[in-house]
Amino acid sequence: MKLLGIETASDACSVALDTGTEVLERHHEQPRMHGRLLLDMAVELLAEAELSLAGLDALVVGRGPGSFTGVRIAVGAAQGLAFGANLPLVPVSSLAALAQGVVRRDGSAGVVTAVDARMDEVYWGVWQADAHGVVAEVVPERVCSPADIDLPAGHWRASGSGWQAYPEILEAAVRGQPGRVSEAPGQPQLARALDLLPMARQMLAGGGEFAPEQAVPVYLRDSVAWQKNG
Repeated sequence: MKLLGIETASDACSVALDTGTEVLERHHEQPRMHGRLLLDMAVELLAEAELSLAGLDALVVGRGPGSFTGVRIAVGAAQGLAFGANLPLVPVSSLAALAQGVVRRDGSAGVVTAVDARMDEVYWGVWQADAHGVVAEVVPERVCSPADIDLPAGHWRASGSGWQAYPEILEAAVRGQPGRVSEAPGQPQLARALDLLPMARQMLAGGGEFAPEQAVPVYLRDSVAWQKNG
């Protein structure tokens, strides 16, 4: 299965290509450069693998939550490529990709993601890896105050910028929960496009229909714009 993945919901602009025999990646942590970098990175990877868009089985996109602008860029670019090449487009949670990266790096079975959502909130989710090492949602992803997180029983690896943005609040909240948390090595991590691919493969194997117009940004907030008082 040949897949091209795009992820720009954070400061990282990330593209990955699964050729069926290997995974190639371009990953640059350059904030506010996603729009300039993204398509060139995709073209470079396809040229390196001697593939065309038409030779792919599907496109995969990190559909958020995360940076509003970054999510829009990823979904817009992926939809344009998918429509142009008549390919399915598989939307995958950017928080799930963050969790999948922890599983890939250290084999953790459970991951809790907290990404700074600004406005004194975090994008929150809890994920468990299956027997194949592919993460699935345990606690539905949401945006909330770090004091209002919910953590089920178990041992979870922490990942995401929220743990640095709100350390004292999250640590206090975790102490009142059934589960316990340890920090994943190399904190903080940013979602990578290559970590979208395991979930996309599983979703495609399940036989779902993935029309490009059905892949929409997920912000978790009702409004994507806000003005700070004062």
